[in-house]
Amino acid sequence: MTDTPFSKRNNPTSTFTEWLREQNQENWDAAINHRFIDELFAGSVADDVLQHYLVQDYQFIDRFVALLGAAIASADLFTSRVRFSRFAAMITSDENTYFLRAFDELGLADKHRITPPLTEATKAFQALMTESAESRMYPLCLSVLVVAEWLYLSWADRPDAKLPERFIHAEWITLHNNPTFAEFIGWMRSELDRTGPLLDAQEQARCVGMFSRAVALERAFFDHVYTPLTYS
Repeated sequence: MTDTPFSKRNNPTSTFTEWLREQNQENWDAAINHRFIDELFAGSVADDVLQHYLVQDYQFIDRFVALLGAAIASADLFTSRVRFSRFAAMITSDENTYFLRAFDELGLADKHRITPPLTEATKAFQALMTESAESRMYPLCLSVLVVAEWLYLSWADRPDAKLPERFIHAEWITLHNNPTFAEFIGWMRSELDRTGPLLDAQEQARCVGMFSRAVALERAFFDHVYTPLTYS
């Protein structure tokens, strides 16, 4: 990370979101090229690893929707509120349905869908989303939301890769790599590119901090799924 404000960045052509990612390139690249992603595309990720990943990831939805609500409340434009409201509807319908179908496929007991044991990686990401939402600042909400969705679009964007056969692998990829999702991520980045440069140096540093923590936590989350809990 850097204490240098956006206006004094090394690359004057970088947008605000590009500037944030450049400061976290090592963790970003490690996350989007992770072993878990390679195995997901190959359809070879072990069921217990995928189950652990999905169980823990599902525990983000509540905090994530709350963070979307904070973005809606703190946005400076009505049109922005509308876009985020539509996205929240997708998260609570299409993506939620995928989780439920995947849990059925993997034979997961109901108790682990609702109140599973939480790992430290999961708790840390939940805490970051809560902190971002409670800031009541649109760019700070965006700094975490952009990582959560842009990084997923980045790992899912493998144009030459064939989709695996099982839906629990293939649909998790296509949920994060389709024209509608890509367009939304482009718009969300443009919102942070629009509002981030207007912040003073101290608030820009807060954006850097939250963005960096989110990228590091994404990498750590992928790492930790290879020591899965037993859900029985």
